[in-house]
Amino acid sequence: MGRPMVKILTGMRRVGKSCLLHLLHDELLKKGTKHSNICFIDKESLDFDTIRTDHNLHEFVIATFKKCKGPRTLLIDEVQLIEKWERAIGSLAGKGDMDIVLTGSNAQLLSSELATRLSGRYIEFPIFGLGFSEFLTFRGRAVENRETEFLRFLRYGGLPVLHHMEMTDEVIFQCLNSIYSTILLKDIVSRHSIRQVPLLENIIRFVFDNVGQPISANRIAAHLKSQRLHVGVDTVINYLGYFQEALITHKAARYDIKGRRLLETYDKHYIGDLGLRHALLGYRESDISHLLENVVYLELRRRGYNVAIGKWGNREIDFIALREKEKIYIQVAYLLATPETVQREFKPLQETPDNYPKLVLSMDPLFGDDHEGVRRMHLLDFLLQTTSDEQRAAAK
Repeated sequence: MGRPMVKILTGMRRVGKSCLLHLLHDELLKKGTKHSNICFIDKESLDFDTIRTDHNLHEFVIATFKKCKGPRTLLIDEVQLIEKWERAIGSLAGKGDMDIVLTGSNAQLLSSELATRLSGRYIEFPIFGLGFSEFLTFRGRAVENRETEFLRFLRYGGLPVLHHMEMTDEVIFQCLNSIYSTILLKDIVSRHSIRQVPLLENIIRFVFDNVGQPISANRIAAHLKSQRLHVGVDTVINYLGYFQEALITHKAARYDIKGRRLLETYDKHYIGDLGLRHALLGYRESDISHLLENVVYLELRRRGYNVAIGKWGNREIDFIALREKEKIYIQVAYLLATPETVQREFKPLQETPDNYPKLVLSMDPLFGDDHEGVRRMHLLDFLLQTTSDEQRAAAK
C-alpha cells in the first residue's frame, strides 16, 4: 500500500478474497484514513448494480473522490463483473495518489490488455483456500488431534465459510455443491455462453476423478466417445482452459529434468479445493495417494512456489517446486509400507544429479534416518511448518 502499483487479489470463489478486502478497509480506518477517502465497490451487491461499464466505473470513482484531499484508496470486489473494467483502472491508476486494490475470480484478470494499459504497474496476489495450519486455527477449541483434523480437512477442504457450519457430511456437502454450481454457472457457463452444459459437467467429472494423474485432451475425448458422447479435442482443450480460468482446477506441466524443458503432453490437473470433488463424486479412501498429492500441490502454491511435474528418463518426480533461487524436489506417498514402494519413491530423487533439497513426504507413523541422502518427513509436519522451519528444511 502507498505505492503506485495496482494490487490484484485473484482466487476461486469463496476462498476469502472479499474478507481480505474488508479487513484491509478496516485496517485503513484504524490507521486514520477518513471514510471519505475510501471508495469500496462490491459488485456482488445490488447497491452497485449501476456500475456496469468502464465509463460507469470511472464516473463513479471521480464523483466519489471529487472533494477529497490527500491519498485516496479504491477497493473493488469482483471487478471482472464490470465490462471493460481495465480501461477505467488504467485511467485511474495514472492519476497519482490513488491506491487501487481489486479482487476477481478469474485467472484471465491479468489480461494482455491490462498489462498493456498498466505497463508493469500491477502486482498479483494469488489467494488460496485454507492450508492445514490455517484450518486448525479456524477450528480453534474444537480441535481433537492433528490426525483426526487432517482427515476432516482432507474430506471437507479448506473453504473458510465451512467453519460457520456444523461439520457433518449432510451440511458441508450441500454447501459445497452450491458453491460448485455457482462456479460452474456464473464463472464458466455464463461467461463463455456454453450451451452443452451436460458435456461440460462430464469433462469436469473426468478431471475431478483423475486428480493427480496425467491426462490429455485426446484421452478425455476418447473416454467421452466410449460413453457415446462425441466431442472434438479442441472443445475439450477449451473447456479445460475455462476450468483453469475459473481457478477450480490448476494445471501442472511436466518438466524434463535431463533436457531442461517443459513437455507439452500429459499434464496433471489439481483441484482448487478437494471438498468440491467429494461433494460431486463422494469421498473415496482408495484415492488417498492422489488426494495427498493435491494437498501438497496447493500448499506449495500457497507458499509461493511455481510447481511442475518432474520427468527423469522413465521415472517421475511428483513435484519440482521453484521459488526465486530455490528449488525442491518432492515425492508424496501415503505409506512407505514395502521395499518396492521405498524404491519407487526414492530412486528418482537419488538419480537426479544435482544438489538441491530432495524430500519424500508420507503418512508413516514412525520415521528413521534419512534414506541415502534423501530426507524423509511426515506429511503433517511439512504442512505445519512455519516459514523459518521451511527455510531451514530447504537449507538441509
